[in-house]
Amino acid sequence: MNISAVLALVAIGAVLGCILGIANKYLVVEEDNRVTEVIEMLPGANCGGCGYPGCSGFANALVEGETTKVSGCVVSNQETREKIVSYLNETPGPDGTTVKVTV
Repeated sequence: MNISAVLALVAIGAVLGCILGIANKYLVVEEDNRVTEVIEMLPGANCGGCGYPGCSGFANALVEGETTKVSGCVVSNQETREKIVSYLNETPGPDGTTVKVTV
């Protein structure tokens, strides 16, 4: 076995590992935890009655501001809707802004 080939592979691996480490630090995408919280508050029927593909799609639309009416979830009750409205109106996302939604 040629020692220079092994050393070349080790060097290439080290350089690529460093590049991946740097990329991981600077190209990270922050996940908005509010989506997960809203999904947990929704009833979980995944019926599509809101016009989105399941509860996760509706929660994502609420957090991103695509829709502002929590009443789009026809399966949820008034208490759940008010809880979601309160949570989204008061909890800032990774960028420090809140989402203004209504019942």
